[in-house]
Amino acid sequence: MSPSEPTVYIIDDDDAIRSALETLLASVGLRSEGYPSAPPFLDAFRPMEIGCALVELRLPGISGLELQALLCERAIDLPVIIITGYGDVASAVRAMKAGAVDFLQKPVNGQVLIETVQRAIRASRIRSEANAEAGRVRRRLASLSQRERDVLDGVLAGEPNKRIAAGLRIAEKTVEAHRARLMDKLEVRNIVELLKTVLAAGDQGKP
Repeated sequence: MSPSEPTVYIIDDDDAIRSALETLLASVGLRSEGYPSAPPFLDAFRPMEIGCALVELRLPGISGLELQALLCERAIDLPVIIITGYGDVASAVRAMKAGAVDFLQKPVNGQVLIETVQRAIRASRIRSEANAEAGRVRRRLASLSQRERDVLDGVLAGEPNKRIAAGLRIAEKTVEAHRARLMDKLEVRNIVELLKTVLAAGDQGKP
């Protein structure tokens, strides 16, 4: 399997429904894996994979909503689509507030499900690319020396070189040298690119 090929995880305790969903997804070229409950899915899931999860609301043991919460707790960034024949407004609201892509009631219209899955996969791919870029930026930030991080902190605070130098008790030319090196390490050409790069790293990239 190509690393970029998306996987649709189907977590439903009804064998017939899992089989029907797998057949439907295969008809449009989508790869899927089926599981009768949450534990075997969690054991088999491969982090950083592009895809989404079709999750039945009423699963044996760990419910669909509980599985959704577990994914959040484990920082598993996998779009979730809740599907069920026993849906209610309260469950739908809880699922959507927790970040579900959609809440579909059985019997699910095939075209609606395919469109929803494709939308979820697009979101997963965008998140994956953003996470990969953030990782690259964090590695560049980690290559900075402590003094370069100090200068970066001042630059991001909008301080001029002279004030940064005074705060660090070093020469202004030294600040300029550190600034040039950190921009070279971060592969940016100006302050706008620098700000975008640090923002791309998220909280872990903040000096």
